[in-house]
Amino acid sequence: MARRYDSRTTIFSPEGRLYQVEYAMEAISHAGTVIGILSKDGIVLAAERQATSALLEQSLGSEKIYEMNDNVVAGVAGLTADANILINQSRMIAQRYLLRYGSPIPVEQLVRRLCDLKQGYTQFGGLRPFGVSFLCAGWDSAFGFQLYQSDPAGNYSSWKAACIGENSGNAQSILKQEYKDDEGDERAAGTSMEMDDAMRLACLVLSKTIDTAKLTSEKLEFATITLKGGKPHIDVLSSAEIDGVLKKYEAVLKPSDS
Repeated sequence: MARRYDSRTTIFSPEGRLYQVEYAMEAISHAGTVIGILSKDGIVLAAERQATSALLEQSLGSEKIYEMNDNVVAGVAGLTADANILINQSRMIAQRYLLRYGSPIPVEQLVRRLCDLKQGYTQFGGLRPFGVSFLCAGWDSAFGFQLYQSDPAGNYSSWKAACIGENSGNAQSILKQEYKDDEGDERAAGTSMEMDDAMRLACLVLSKTIDTAKLTSEKLEFATITLKGGKPHIDVLSSAEIDGVLKKYEAVLKPSDS
């Protein structure tokens, strides 16, 4: 039945499904894991690099984590080529806003503009959905630290802890059990988790969801967004810094080796 309705993104099946969009989401489920965790002092993004040949020269830049603006950083899961297009578009959107209003673009507004673009590629003939999902971490003066997840359909939602990519279901279950939250507080900023706790939890989730004997800096990327002097500061960790983080939380990682 699906074959009759999956040739175009503009054709609904009798069940009301858009198969091309679902196929794009399926592609994301086979991509490297990306985790975002909100704390009261900032946000941690952690990502898994997919295994490649030992002969491939390592890129100097980041493969899974990108800076979209001075106040927004994103982790991507899916087709890297599609992600590059959307990252460039998001940077243009942010710079146009800065040029017009003289202030950084609000985090949700940037995410919404990006999702509007992604949604357009599901509605017009001759196009295909972007096969990439984002975890966007940012800060603005109105709502503080925020973490958003978007999908190929153009939907987005706000999270305190989220995961996209391979084994996202298992990771989400661990995050739900381990995440420290202030019960009864409806705002994301109501979390009681410290940055160290968020980094520890990210290491724990990665150790239980990535199919590897030992976590190393060659397989991982980390980034944080915090406040310094009242302004957002994005720090993409180097390989040496990632090794330091893994060594610091070695006790957390040991159970996964058994």
